[in-house]
Amino acid sequence: MFAHAIAALRGLSERAEAWLDVERERIGLWLPVALGAGIAAWFTLPTRMQWVGLLFLLAAGALVGLLAGWQRRLGRIAAVGSAVMAAGLLLIWARAAWVAAPVLAQPAVTAFSAEVEAVEPQPAREQVRLIVRPLGRPDLPPRVRLTLRGNGSDIAPGEFVGLRARLMPPPTASLPGGYDFAQRAWFDRIGAVGTVLGDVARSPGPRRGGQPLRARLSAHIHEQVAGSPGGIAAALVTGDRGAISPEDDEAMRRAGLAHLLSISGLHVTAVIGFAMLVAMRLFALSRRLALAGYVLPIAAAAGALAGAGYTWLAGAEVPTLRSLIAALLVLVAFLMGREALTLRLVAAGALIVLLWRPESLAGPSFQLSFAAVTALVALHESPAMQRFLARRDEVLPLRWGRALAGLLITGLVVELALAPIALFHFHKAGLYGALANVVAIPLTTFVIMPMEAAGLLFDSVGLGAPFWWVADHALRLLIALAHRVADTPGAVATLPSFPRWGFALTVGGGLWILIWRTRWRWAGAAPLAIGIAALLAQPRPDLLITGDGRNIAAAVPGGGYALLRDRAGDFVRDTMSEAAGVDVPLGALAELDHVECNADFCRWQQGAGQNETSAPYVILASRGRDRIEGAEMAAACAAADVVISDRWLPRECVGRWLTIDRDSLAQSGGLAIYLGERPRVAAALRAGDEHPWRRPDQLSGNDEAVPTDVLAP
Repeated sequence: MFAHAIAALRGLSERAEAWLDVERERIGLWLPVALGAGIAAWFTLPTRMQWVGLLFLLAAGALVGLLAGWQRRLGRIAAVGSAVMAAGLLLIWARAAWVAAPVLAQPAVTAFSAEVEAVEPQPAREQVRLIVRPLGRPDLPPRVRLTLRGNGSDIAPGEFVGLRARLMPPPTASLPGGYDFAQRAWFDRIGAVGTVLGDVARSPGPRRGGQPLRARLSAHIHEQVAGSPGGIAAALVTGDRGAISPEDDEAMRRAGLAHLLSISGLHVTAVIGFAMLVAMRLFALSRRLALAGYVLPIAAAAGALAGAGYTWLAGAEVPTLRSLIAALLVLVAFLMGREALTLRLVAAGALIVLLWRPESLAGPSFQLSFAAVTALVALHESPAMQRFLARRDEVLPLRWGRALAGLLITGLVVELALAPIALFHFHKAGLYGALANVVAIPLTTFVIMPMEAAGLLFDSVGLGAPFWWVADHALRLLIALAHRVADTPGAVATLPSFPRWGFALTVGGGLWILIWRTRWRWAGAAPLAIGIAALLAQPRPDLLITGDGRNIAAAVPGGGYALLRDRAGDFVRDTMSEAAGVDVPLGALAELDHVECNADFCRWQQGAGQNETSAPYVILASRGRDRIEGAEMAAACAAADVVISDRWLPRECVGRWLTIDRDSLAQSGGLAIYLGERPRVAAALRAGDEHPWRRPDQLSGNDEAVPTDVLAP
């Protein structure tokens, strides 16, 4: 029997070798996937012991590959794949240690002087965001992000200011599956965030630096195009989105058009293509250059310079730099006479970005952009799509119809590729984005951006007004399209949190289908289907509790949710809606018939109980600020299954199943509670998490400020 097993394994190995020989040109495309898997493993595993243990496992995998034989493809794949994955884990670990900077340990209210490093005006929200470096204050982090309410847009980088601010550590995710700003702040070396209190004192001497070109250009665009259309116009040129109204921003997001507001591949490609076209037309007028074959290289160089200048003007953010790198690789392939748009190019771009900024893998920007490009290139590399779009002798209406159908198919495939990522990060995905982009992308690429470029060019001689008029009306048409699509019933799919393991299976299965070419590619459909099923089967939480314990959302009959404190702001409401996976307004718990409230507590029944015959769970939540003696609370707590408070509860107050107060929330962070036959609790923070930005004394959304200037060790 043992001999039969050995023979079966040998036969399986030979078939795998034959299959890999057919797919040999695609094997190298898995290098960035292996590197990214190592990076993702470091973000996912919570402790150093697990990181070290995984490194030992990968070393064993590499050794097994070498023992299997370097001459065999299976052996080389096992050895190289394990080594590259280990390199990814070590790379992000080293990067996290390299960028380490002090972090504020607890909230503080303090006055200090600082040098302004960066200014981001947000006129639509009537505020300015500042990045400052405190001076002469070793007890404060070296880099702080502040929000200044009101007028402060004339503050310039390099200026010295004096201010008083309420500071707090960078906030963690307030709910399970929410956005963890503390992680991003660590890699940006931001040690505290806060709000400026009162006025800002500015240095009476001359400012070291004036407003940067980006800010001056944004201000000029706002003068030509007013309101939210001007905000979108500035976003397309400089990446400054501060003047876009929240309503229009949300409409663009719901309509699947938010990618137009973030300078990325579409914008960089349009600029480079336009620069190349102009350069080719101009230099082709020279007979000597044309005959010598220099027109194309010069045009490519002009396009590269234009793209680099546009990237610098837009602030050189990671998504823009990533798009520039990909565009430059396309130009190099074009000049070498190689096919420009291939998965090799996408893999090379991903590899460069991951080596340069490995932390970008965890962000939605990297995942969305590379997923879209990979899906697009893989689709157009497929023989079926190439046959469908191949030129043929047919009447003009059929040719246009085929091109439009190709555009719709491309949009649908890209939307399908992006939907799991959007649901994982934002708990929502637009369903009509493919249709909206059929109009929005040509409108932006061929009307809005060229008109803006012409307007900026002719403004130097005072003749730009006609171009800005066209751009203004085109932008208003784009906004109207976004609102029309966003307001359409069923425009947005909302779902609760996506399990990490399900998301990993979905991504792995999708990559398996997109990268391979033979029929074995469809083996990736199994993990893809399991991951999607895990998402669709994920129940909605019965209770959501933010990390500070102040805001509680409870599921109500009919599919909606109601808040304990109905005066919660828009940020809290949006966060709750996303975590719950709903797209309806949140109600007020106190107004519901089955909820009993007084000045200090609310009490209600939640869930269906542990079985068909048992009663629902009894929830007791505090909402007052007055002190209550433990003896007075003991009976009410003992009669409740779940007790929730944003304060410290006395020892006499213990719920029958679960007691949640300030101490427990400091360890768990925000909570999602699922009540039913098998009740469970999901926490935003994991016990024993040893990532450098995670500390047990950090409490998301803490509203209490204490006068202290203590840094975390």
